[in-house]
Amino acid sequence: MDRLTKVERSEAMRAVKSRNTKPEILVRRALHRLGMRFRLHRRDLPGSPDVVLPKYSLCIFVHGCFWHRHPGCPRASMPKTNEEFWARKFAGNIARDDANQKALSSLGWSVKVIWECEAVDERKLAEILKSLFSPTTNR
Repeated sequence: MDRLTKVERSEAMRAVKSRNTKPEILVRRALHRLGMRFRLHRRDLPGSPDVVLPKYSLCIFVHGCFWHRHPGCPRASMPKTNEEFWARKFAGNIARDDANQKALSSLGWSVKVIWECEAVDERKLAEILKSLFSPTTNR
């Protein structure tokens, strides 16, 4: 049972940011610590990737586990009310993510998705990012 009223829940969901979220900022800080230079939210690229590293032809999306349905993650729970709406919403998000990643790949970009739950674990995030730039790793 939801502890918020319908109006309060609507306001809370509307307040969810799409840019400059905490996980996104954590990824940017970690990249900066690694000495990487990047661009943010390039609107000329499909999906406006959260972080773009032109030198490496790499686009990084920082996805929220709930909104983008991180497989196997407890944060990707299904709301109990209005399930049909949420199922359509999540399916649309997944389809759009897939289309954007394919479009970027066809333009010659490598694409990496970093999930919210990975970004909040500083050690795990550092390992993921270091592996992207290690000479032995194939993106």
